[in-house]
Amino acid sequence: MKTSQDLTFHDRVVALTPGGEALEQCLQCGSCGGSCPAGADMDHTPRGLFAMIRAEMEDEVLRSNTPWYCVSCYACTTRCPQQIPITDIMYTLKQMAIQAGHYDHPHATKFSETFIGFVEQRGRSFEAGLATRYHLYHHPTDMVRLGMMGLNMLRRNRLPLRPKSIREVDQLQAILAEAKAIAAKETYR
Repeated sequence: MKTSQDLTFHDRVVALTPGGEALEQCLQCGSCGGSCPAGADMDHTPRGLFAMIRAEMEDEVLRSNTPWYCVSCYACTTRCPQQIPITDIMYTLKQMAIQAGHYDHPHATKFSETFIGFVEQRGRSFEAGLATRYHLYHHPTDMVRLGMMGLNMLRRNRLPLRPKSIREVDQLQAILAEAKAIAAKETYR
């Protein structure tokens, strides 16, 4: 029986991801990258990362900003013809990057933390708040250009100014707290 030291990088990614064995079925079709709203900011598409995982390019994968720009919208997962749990693989790669000490993507991690903060607080993302916080923190000079786009979106009623919460957000918060407690107990196998 293989121990965690005997497993390849690829094997560890598969083992640590629920449904990760589906990674073997990747056709390199590009549906994931083509449906990703944050794809333009990623240094590799998800399919590119999958090819790198197969090639055992552990350091390059774990230093990639791709998992950190994943907004967990599951568009890639729902459109994948092979039903690969792409978003879950991104979570696995984030965890592995942190454990390997490659948590050095301050912009991407801040974006991810801001997104998760809104979801934890309200049960959904708040695009205006997410974009504002992220760009004020990282790209303040872009705010003028983005402000014009925001005004145009407001005129078309496409950008709410106030965040909305889901019903019974306290139940979601209890679920997330339990998931965090379970994750804190898990270790590499």
